[in-house]
Amino acid sequence: VQLQASGGGLVQAGSSLRLSCAASGRTFSSYVMGWFRQAPGKAREFVAAISGRGERSFHADSVKGRLTISRDNARNTVYLQMNSLKPEDTAVYYCAADLDGSTRYSSPGEYDYWGPGTQVTVSS
Repeated sequence: VQLQASGGGLVQAGSSLRLSCAASGRTFSSYVMGWFRQAPGKAREFVAAISGRGERSFHADSVKGRLTISRDNARNTVYLQMNSLKPEDTAVYYCAADLDGSTRYSSPGEYDYWGPGTQVTVSS
């Protein structure tokens, strides 16, 4: 499975961005997909995850109401819509695929494949 994230950039606080993550693989709809982020000097942090068919999604408390995960299985793509961005959202954002469908969706160790990351910088 190969993952490629895109859509990052430099924006002002209050702006919006939409990250995309395109995945290879014929069984994309069976993967739990997640977004994580890592700021300089900090540990990788869970942002959001979505079940294979998209019927369930989970978001970290710090992003609820502002960042929203979704997926389009016909396009093998998962998205992260980011609204009302804050400077503290600045980080490298990674998408990840969990092939086993673990319920521990917020744990980086449960994911099998990772994309290379895309930088999001929010200026104040």
